[in-house]
Amino acid sequence: MASSGPQTTESADVVVVGGGNAGYCAAHAAALRGRRVVLIERAAAAAAGGNGFFTAGAIRMTHGGREDLLDLVEPDERLPRTQVPPYSTRQFLADMERTTSGRCDPQLTGALVADSAPAVRWLNALGVPFRLMYERQAYQRPDDSYLFWGGLAVGAVGGGKGLMARHQQIATRLGVDVRYERCAVALRSDRTGVSGVHWTAPDGTGGLLTANAVVLAAGGFEADASLRREYLGEGWQHAKVRGTPLNDGRMLRAAIDVGAARAGDWSSAHSVAWDAGAPPTGDRALTNQLTRQSYPLGIVVNRNGRRFVDEGADFRNYTYARYGADILRQPGSVAFQVFDATTRPLLRSEEYDSPGVSQHVSDTIGALAAKCGIDASGLEHTVAEFNAAVRRDVVFDPSVRDGRSAPLSLPKSNWANPIETPPFYAYPVTCGITFTFGGLRADPDGRVLDEAGAVIPGLYVCGEMLGGLFSGNYPGGSGLAAGVVFGRRAGAAVS
Repeated sequence: MASSGPQTTESADVVVVGGGNAGYCAAHAAALRGRRVVLIERAAAAAAGGNGFFTAGAIRMTHGGREDLLDLVEPDERLPRTQVPPYSTRQFLADMERTTSGRCDPQLTGALVADSAPAVRWLNALGVPFRLMYERQAYQRPDDSYLFWGGLAVGAVGGGKGLMARHQQIATRLGVDVRYERCAVALRSDRTGVSGVHWTAPDGTGGLLTANAVVLAAGGFEADASLRREYLGEGWQHAKVRGTPLNDGRMLRAAIDVGAARAGDWSSAHSVAWDAGAPPTGDRALTNQLTRQSYPLGIVVNRNGRRFVDEGADFRNYTYARYGADILRQPGSVAFQVFDATTRPLLRSEEYDSPGVSQHVSDTIGALAAKCGIDASGLEHTVAEFNAAVRRDVVFDPSVRDGRSAPLSLPKSNWANPIETPPFYAYPVTCGITFTFGGLRADPDGRVLDEAGAVIPGLYVCGEMLGGLFSGNYPGGSGLAAGVVFGRRAGAAVS
């Protein structure tokens, strides 16, 4: 923990480690209780915002339908023509259970679901504006109406960039002392608990920040290739990192060093279909535009031209966070999303028309395969077999689980449209890892627990460092929701 330069010792009531969505929520909540809060962020100001910066800003919350959201979201001329089905506590709980195969901690999950709406409204009251996410969660129907699907409707205005800019403004207004380029390296602890954070800076200086409480919100270990390989398995070292390159797990190790217990699934992560030509870590200009999430409308094949997932198993919200891992297991850790001229206009413009998108176009399937480096006979066979199997007697409707299937040995359960109208399009994708699911054990107020289940005094956790919520998969928008819920809870619980 030693630094080569001068050392300083300062004190605060609360130190928050990490300037992402969860860390700021913890800082706001503590400051609102009159605590002197110092938030330390490893990145420089121009590179700050954690993983929250790289998101689309979608946040999952319970609500009673469109009328219940009118006081939360910004006005939109489409609202009179919009249906937003209610999303109940029961549905949110069921989605958590289903997507994690029942491996979500009941207490934490209960708190997430119960607090999702109050926490989002709390953040809105502090100054974060929200909107209905038409471009991501609704399709325009033939009668010019819109139907939201998948239990997810609300997002921060300006996406992740807008969310983090608002967080910084709120922190300034509340008197939170935000310090950039401060890398936390260890926790100060003794038999009475945790009482501070040791930090270093790029210029070699460092110091100790003592506090009554330390809130850890420094993310998982997804940016460390060796830790990905160790915990997630062989091949994961090749994944691209969707967000910040700074989440290397060091504060997870620091907490474990002072007795914190691990929790959750350390062997899985949130990972998506990501542009194969993307840089190795997050692009701050394009952020979430590098994801490719319209795959339910087409087919996805590997280099052999073979499908390997049910693209229409469920709404994208419930499958996208696990399909990255499936892509990683394919030859070369790459796959190709294939569409024809009929479905191409339905693809998300912000993703498939974004600058520098990796795209191949051809008038024949064989020529498309050649451009992509896919086995041509394999792709031609797959497309012909798929086209023959499509239930053309069922009406296609992307706003509902339409049952328009291709009942093959590997079925496509919904939204099966034949790939037959040229030109044909292929988008190369690889695995983009978002965050790791394993973290620290804590109670619903974010108090970190040891192996015996006892509270470690002075130590709290929130955000992606909190283990136990997700395993293998997750419902879209629940990551930002968890950051707000448990950041707020931790900040409200600190002494």
